[in-house]
Amino acid sequence: MSLSYVMIGSNDVTRARTYFDAVLPLIGGAIVADYMPHAFCYGLRGGGRVWVAPPHDQDVATPGNGNMVGLLCESEADVQAVHAAALANGGTNEGDPGPRPQYGPDFYGAYVRDLDGNKMSFVYFGGSE
Repeated sequence: MSLSYVMIGSNDVTRARTYFDAVLPLIGGAIVADYMPHAFCYGLRGGGRVWVAPPHDQDVATPGNGNMVGLLCESEADVQAVHAAALANGGTNEGDPGPRPQYGPDFYGAYVRDLDGNKMSFVYFGGSE
C-alpha cells in the first residue's frame, strides 16, 4: 500500500498558497487542482498529493500534536534548498538540515512549520553525497 494524499488545514488558503508555491516545486511538486480561494492540491513525484484547505467541519485549523508530513527529496541539496525556501517564505525552523543517524544511517532531513503551524519534514535517504 502507498500513501495517496495528505490534507493540511489552513485558516488562510490564499496566504498558504504563496508559501507552498515557493516550497513544493523545489521538490518536484506541481499544481494538479486549483479551487482558490478555497483549496489547492500539489501532485508530487511518485503520485502522492498534498491538499491544502480549511477543515471540512468549518472549525479553526490547528496543527495536530504529533502529526507531521514527511516530503521526499532527491538529494541533500534539495533538502537544504526547500528548507531555506520554507524559512524565506514565513515558515519557522524546527530543525536545520543535516544527518539524523538516530532515524537510520542514510537519513538526512530538515524540519519546518508552515504558516499555520503544521509541521513537515524534508528527507533524503541516499547516504553521504
